[in-house]
Amino acid sequence: MSEHGSNDTLRVVLAAPRGFCAGVDRAIATVERALAIHGAPVYVRHEIVHNRRVCDDLRAKGAIFVDEVEAIPEGAVTIFSAHGVSRQVERDAAARDLRVIDATCPLVARVHGEGRRYAEQGHRVILIGHEGHAEVTGTLGQIDADVHVVDTVEAVTALPFAADDPVAYISQTTLSVSDTRGIIEAILARWPHARGQDTKDICYATQNRQQAVIELSREVDLVLVIGAENSSNSNRLVEIARAEGVAAHLVPEAESLDPDWIADVGAVGITAGASAPEILVTETLGRMAGYRHMVVETADSGIREEVRFRLPRMARRRAGPAGEAEGRRPRSDAPVP
Repeated sequence: MSEHGSNDTLRVVLAAPRGFCAGVDRAIATVERALAIHGAPVYVRHEIVHNRRVCDDLRAKGAIFVDEVEAIPEGAVTIFSAHGVSRQVERDAAARDLRVIDATCPLVARVHGEGRRYAEQGHRVILIGHEGHAEVTGTLGQIDADVHVVDTVEAVTALPFAADDPVAYISQTTLSVSDTRGIIEAILARWPHARGQDTKDICYATQNRQQAVIELSREVDLVLVIGAENSSNSNRLVEIARAEGVAAHLVPEAESLDPDWIADVGAVGITAGASAPEILVTETLGRMAGYRHMVVETADSGIREEVRFRLPRMARRRAGPAGEAEGRRPRSDAPVP
């Protein structure tokens, strides 16, 4: 029997906050609004967010997801995903006369701007992040300079910079302050005068969800993280729970739940990555109820998320005459308190 509850009744604690962040809400709403304004089809480069259920729902409404803009008919309405894109992708879209609606998360766009400014000022730029992640790929392509990607302290040690080189660092937004702390310390140990982005540019939602999981892990025997296998922030939540000493599993869909996981535990914590819709939490609870009698409660973390982002301009109103905004990169919109 678990110290956290009876084996007869399963105590389920829902993390708060969990699930969609403001950037994901904005990206999904952008596709839905574009479909309402322009009609189907609307083309989306890559997954709008890293979640199959979200993409399938939008696909059913008329969104077409493509790997590259070369697969999009000339002149078509095209949406860039929340992860951001490189300047080359922007140029390719302009060459095809695409009517672009940029759903890049404003926090990601802010990192792009910081990286460009550091490079223009002559700094050697370090990007803390995971090579190959869509956001990292887009950020690298937004900065007209060599940018070195690191994700470990060892990688910092191996950087080929001189001790007196001017150095600056930026970060993938889906890494939290705690994720990057050791790497930043290693950078500052080698280059004490290195400049770095303000921590407000590291995603508030990632930080909040990680803190909620840390607190959740202290009162349950098992943590289930609802999220896609290719979701960086969802996988990190699993790692954090395990680091706190509890078993943890990623649950992409309710059918992924192994009933053996919950057979002999007294308390289970459930959270969801920033791109996972709440319906997946509901479906997972429904599947669990088929195996155990449950009592469900929501944790009170004290964290209240009130950040909202305005939709891109071309998704807030009807597009003007053909070509009016084609091939341009809309400015990043500021958060709405």
